[in-house]
Amino acid sequence: MQRVALFPGSFDPFTKGHEDIVLRGLRLFDQVVIGIGNNATKKRYFPLNVMKEMIEKTFSSESNVIVITYEDLTAHTAREIGATFLLRGLRNTTDFEYENGISQVNRYLYEEIETVFLITSPLLAPISSSIIRDLHRYGQRVDDFLPYSLSELDKLNQES
Repeated sequence: MQRVALFPGSFDPFTKGHEDIVLRGLRLFDQVVIGIGNNATKKRYFPLNVMKEMIEKTFSSESNVIVITYEDLTAHTAREIGATFLLRGLRNTTDFEYENGISQVNRYLYEEIETVFLITSPLLAPISSSIIRDLHRYGQRVDDFLPYSLSELDKLNQES
């Protein structure tokens, strides 16, 4: 039986910290599915289709990484795709408190799901999508925090 993990998030944008969790997750699981959740109540900074394309390019050489988008509950999406693990990264105790509650609810909704937490690599721990969005919004260079070129992302963003 294949060990499939769903790595859910809004990934707005997908950072080097996210990339690190996926790459480390590949050592634990046969397949990692990056699930970009689409929350209709939240306005995205980068369009969903553009971010999906950038993540796919980031992992183009990894055949066991798949990128999907979804609008359902994470537990329901995991069941639909055959994932029995949720992969999550923890930067600090605040992340743990938040993620712990979500993992309990996911387990209630889908008994077979196990949430696996990976501690973020120390050099990447300060990185968050919200900080990157703020820096970018005010014209600061953020490419050092992303596994792809933001100029390419901006170009795709203008085309969509």
